[in-house]
Amino acid sequence: MYHSRDLHEFVHPALFYANRHEYLAGTIPFVRAGLAAGEPVMVAVPEGNLELIRDALGADAARVQLHDMAVAGRNPGRIIPRVLLAFADAHPDRRVRIIGEPVWAGRTAAEYPACAQHEALINAAFAGRCATILCPYDTGRLDRNWLDDAYRTHPVLRTAADAWDSPHYADPITVADGFNLPLPPSPPHAETLTVDLHALWALRRLVTAQALAAGLAPDRVADLTLAVNELAANTVEHTGAGGTFSVWTTDKQLICQLADTGHISEPLAGRIPAPADQLGGRGLLLVNELCDLVRVHTRPGATTVRVHMYR
Repeated sequence: MYHSRDLHEFVHPALFYANRHEYLAGTIPFVRAGLAAGEPVMVAVPEGNLELIRDALGADAARVQLHDMAVAGRNPGRIIPRVLLAFADAHPDRRVRIIGEPVWAGRTAAEYPACAQHEALINAAFAGRCATILCPYDTGRLDRNWLDDAYRTHPVLRTAADAWDSPHYADPITVADGFNLPLPPSPPHAETLTVDLHALWALRRLVTAQALAAGLAPDRVADLTLAVNELAANTVEHTGAGGTFSVWTTDKQLICQLADTGHISEPLAGRIPAPADQLGGRGLLLVNELCDLVRVHTRPGATTVRVHMYR
């Protein structure tokens, strides 16, 4: 049922389910088929669904790499490099089988565009790789527009009982770019700072002070300061006009933003690890690794990167 098309190609189906029974009927046979074929199997789904799969697998759960996606993939921008590719690269020359559930009912409206970009860009990141990545979608709880997007980001659609080619699947780079939209304006109370070579120390001091005031743990203060410093250093290095930094808090988050005159032209920037012998090219990857959410709007002559840390 799951291995007729996927012997020599990358396969990326969306699994639509409406209840617990349909979820298990769609995921457990997928896992067991992989184990029977001797394929490395990973499951990365939110904790509640992870418990369902773990319990249903019984002793076989020990043969599967399990991750709570709400932790490992809290920032959708790090799922491809730190979850999916990390697992695939750990098993070179072998087909891997993955269940990845990056879109769930607890995702926020701010997080969702990064999730949709992620789902589209999987197709580009894994092109030519021997892998199957099954992505469950809860038809009873998810926004209807989010379900519609699954038709555009997955070449194959399925339920526990059936499978068919998506009539609306589209070029992954084009779909991802459709979510490259202007970000909501920063609030009037945001504190701002002009970014240039001489302001980097002041920027680090400001971020550290704001993060401590927001109640972030010391390790998360250090992570955010490092991430923002990396963004600012890239602005200084790659643009001639510097940039503008803003920081503000909400009830649940500390948000930092850097706007400059650069342009991120590579759609997979920050989602594909740079080769070991390459100089540079790791800045946005590091930012995705350290922050809870990264949103980017980029076009020729203007880029805004906004990072979120949950309080």
